[in-house]
Amino acid sequence: MKVLVVGSGGREHTLVWRLARCPSVTSVIAAPGNVGMSPDAELRAVAVDDLDGMVSLAREEEVDLVVVGPEIPLTLGLADRVREAGIPCFGPGAEGARLEGSKAWAKDLMSRAGIPTSGYRTFTDYGKAIAFLEKGEGPIVVKASGLAAGKGSIVCADRQEAKETVRAIMEEKRFGEAGDTVVIEEKLEGEEASILAITDGRVLLPLVASQDHKAVGEGDTGPNTGGMGAYAPAPVVTGELMVKVNTRVMQPLLDILTTDGIDYRGVIYAGLMIDDEGDPWVIEFNCRFGDPESQVVLPLVEGDLARALLDAANGDLDPAALSIAGGAAVCVVLASGGYPDSYEKGFPIHGLGQETARENLIVFHAGTAEREGDIVTAGGRVLGVTALGDDIASAVDLAYSGCAGIDFEGVYYRRDIAWRALARGSGN
Repeated sequence: MKVLVVGSGGREHTLVWRLARCPSVTSVIAAPGNVGMSPDAELRAVAVDDLDGMVSLAREEEVDLVVVGPEIPLTLGLADRVREAGIPCFGPGAEGARLEGSKAWAKDLMSRAGIPTSGYRTFTDYGKAIAFLEKGEGPIVVKASGLAAGKGSIVCADRQEAKETVRAIMEEKRFGEAGDTVVIEEKLEGEEASILAITDGRVLLPLVASQDHKAVGEGDTGPNTGGMGAYAPAPVVTGELMVKVNTRVMQPLLDILTTDGIDYRGVIYAGLMIDDEGDPWVIEFNCRFGDPESQVVLPLVEGDLARALLDAANGDLDPAALSIAGGAAVCVVLASGGYPDSYEKGFPIHGLGQETARENLIVFHAGTAEREGDIVTAGGRVLGVTALGDDIASAVDLAYSGCAGIDFEGVYYRRDIAWRALARGSGN
């Protein structure tokens, strides 16, 4: 089959890389793609929010499947448009994409479904939000309800910090229109994990659990980013816990979506907090593959992923279509100096290509571009250095060995990816 992958980041590079290796796939097109995808895909210069252009491309190329990577085109309704054109699409329609596009809507949905999540209040009025914060104490989380590139969730140590955050979001418009509505939540305590599940709207196919590192600094300090690294499997998610996730989180969500008449065909991403009793609580849902979680989950998926995504798009997913390989995967993100705040672009990247000679080492491009024959930095998160190993410890060692061979001006990366798994002494 011919597959069109929509997007240009590290998640989409991972999808292109994995789909190109499926026996059912004859060719892959990426739009707009990035320079790192070139060995596995034909690139087309169509912007992710150009819905007309993307549908026209899918028609002209007579693709058999469209896989939408980022959340923005999903919330704009690209999957709806593609399906209306008679082309199978893996990704929820605009209604289902509200799961990520509106944190306020998603929290209300969880409340109706009885899905365990933190207590919360939603505000569209700045004064009322401030008045609410003046009544209590203790750490809370303030979230911009709309899309904010993974940076719209701020953990506040006290109510004064929370009020300053609300002002920055609602009055100063730090995240633009995404902050017109804010969600103020109780802070959950425990250890985070991410579960990605493929669904055709009826059947759930959960993939291996992973753990993302959102904070920019080592020891999980500093502001949140789009993700500084990840690893899989996450030891905190035991077999028993996965059963709880399926019965208390994933299935109730699918059930209420169905009840509300939402035909959800795509990925359900559950960002979880695991408490001391081993129970899962939902921090948030996303409507697409995680980034950088994809970089560690998809390399461990065995089976014809393209066929499974096509079956899900057609409403006919086999729950046993895919399996998970043994071993582990670790991804370390190489970022531009200054990220997630201001940073410079256009620096030449040295050391690319080493991975082709090293078994079990893959470099996924996220924020790169080609300039006069050189590959240069073009984003905050530049590369994801991913390694496979027999266990987490060996994958960590290989990933950091790969990082050491790549350099560009201002390069920054965390040196403690997978520290929780290593601290447990359960590196496998």
